Amino acid sequence: MDGGRLPDVDCFSCQRNEVEPAELPPRERILIGAGWRVAHAVTAAMPGWLVVVSRRHVLSWAELTAAEAAEFGLVTWRLSRALAAALGAQKTYVACFCEASGFEHLHVHIVPRAPDLPAHERGPAVFGYLRGPEHDRVPTVEMDRLAALLTAHLPEV
Repeated sequence: MDGGRLPDVDCFSCQRNEVEPAELPPRERILIGAGWRVAHAVTAAMPGWLVVVSRRHVLSWAELTAAEAAEFGLVTWRLSRALAAALGAQKTYVACFCEASGFEHLHVHIVPRAPDLPAHERGPAVFGYLRGPEHDRVPTVEMDRLAALLTAHLPEV
């Protein structure tokens, strides 16, 4: 892709984007488009918590091309449909902050909201699922199983 910033050697997203897609585990290549790559969130305690990562090193929405912005809309729609079909998500939360050190690279959280998610864990409170102890995290083998399931349910465009 042309434009944007040069990859940052300390940027986790840039490091992962440099790996050939076929060499990534399934959990890190749920969907790969021209401008975006979708992975299961590594620290999530909620199955199906996805992260849509810009394939270019950009830090804000304003740095995207029109094509990247348009593609993001389709990616989000496809993921939302797949999460509903595969996991029964009633809603899909979409959030972007990009403020943590080493994670300033533009990435967007796509969070499946199950119908039975307790009311006190809905909305912004859902981010508690990223802050829990390591033993509560979705195991990598389960992330890979979910990746295959979600990929199979992605609608065509």
